[in-house]
Amino acid sequence: MTDAVDAAPAAAPPPPRRASAPPSAIFLPLFVPFGISGGYVSVTLAFQLSRAGLSTLEITTIIAATVWVQTWKVLWAPVIDTIGNPKLWYGAGAAGVGATILAMSVLPANARSVPLIMTLALLSSAASTLVSMSSEIFLAQSVPPELRGRASGWAQAGNGGGNGVGGGLGLVLAEHVAQPWVSGGVLALVCLACWGCVRLVPAARRTRAMPSYLAELRGVVRDVWEVARSRAGYLALILMVLPIASGAAPWSAIAGEWRAGADLVALVNGVGGGLAAAAGALIGGYVCDRTSPGRAYCAFGLVVGAIAVGMAWCPRSPATFIVFTLAYSAVVGCGFAAYCAIVLQAIGQRSAATNFNLMAAISNVPIAVMTSFDGWVHDRFGTNAMLYGELALPAVAIALFAVFVAATRPAAAVQRAAAQAVGPSVGS
Repeated sequence: MTDAVDAAPAAAPPPPRRASAPPSAIFLPLFVPFGISGGYVSVTLAFQLSRAGLSTLEITTIIAATVWVQTWKVLWAPVIDTIGNPKLWYGAGAAGVGATILAMSVLPANARSVPLIMTLALLSSAASTLVSMSSEIFLAQSVPPELRGRASGWAQAGNGGGNGVGGGLGLVLAEHVAQPWVSGGVLALVCLACWGCVRLVPAARRTRAMPSYLAELRGVVRDVWEVARSRAGYLALILMVLPIASGAAPWSAIAGEWRAGADLVALVNGVGGGLAAAAGALIGGYVCDRTSPGRAYCAFGLVVGAIAVGMAWCPRSPATFIVFTLAYSAVVGCGFAAYCAIVLQAIGQRSAATNFNLMAAISNVPIAVMTSFDGWVHDRFGTNAMLYGELALPAVAIALFAVFVAATRPAAAVQRAAAQAVGPSVGS
């Protein structure tokens, strides 16, 4: 169904890769600050604001706003591709994430603080894009094709683990330490510590040497167009916009329905959920090195939805909350690893930050939409309807995508598939 997504784009050959590649595991700490930014808002703040009386829709609106920033980052990705040192961009992003979380931690979590909290959350999300863009340059340039799935798994394990640290550790410290700044201060120190890991990756290469900055930008545009107009590129772009393995369910905001308190939410949706997502990402990366990342991505999306439906059918109890939310996080981690592997195979090495973040920006659209959609469905129709939607929307989207792939498959590929189905003729 997604064979063309896994093909390399018909672009100019990339510059030769460095002979020595960094260990795949180094991408775990590099992506941790990115995950911390999202985890703090979606778990720690979400739980505190829910307890303060804000509605699920109000809380998911704040979360969705931070996700929308991730869809706009393609606008400044060319700057990261063409100006300065990606290792310094990484440091600026990690420091920005830490500073904004520290600022949010000292604000009272109530309705009056929401405008300022929203502003800081948006700034934190913007700073996290500098972390992800620079890390993606290292990922695209230094990882050989046969290890892309594994490296993608480690990268998304860092994302999921960081989400757990930002959500779980942040909530535990906020609930059990008298000084509110301690939770933000600890997370800020973690972000700065991750900056030190850039010493272990090769220096990034500028993939275009142009006489002027405008010429470099035009080169970036050409690189992006080469990817987007290839079959592998446009199928990947379409796949990214579908609501598959979005992981948008607002567990922290609805945890009370399962009688889950602050400590349980911190454990399951924070540290435990982050570890589950990290483990799932490693498994997903392993799977993608051995099969089609596109097919794996679709399969993981259906499993995520099936877990949500199963949760709707089971009794509302803390045990149910633990089992199903951890399973949900683990398979979402698998899906994120598959997404990363799809993008790496489609973009090549040129203008990596811009090409990667074009895909990433588009992939954040369904996350933002699903976050708002889940909040709206929950407040209007109830929790069960929201959980059923977690399966229904991906299933419909995948079916439509399969029809599109089959309808647009090149004639030569159709003939080969038919020949394989019929087999050798009699007497040959």
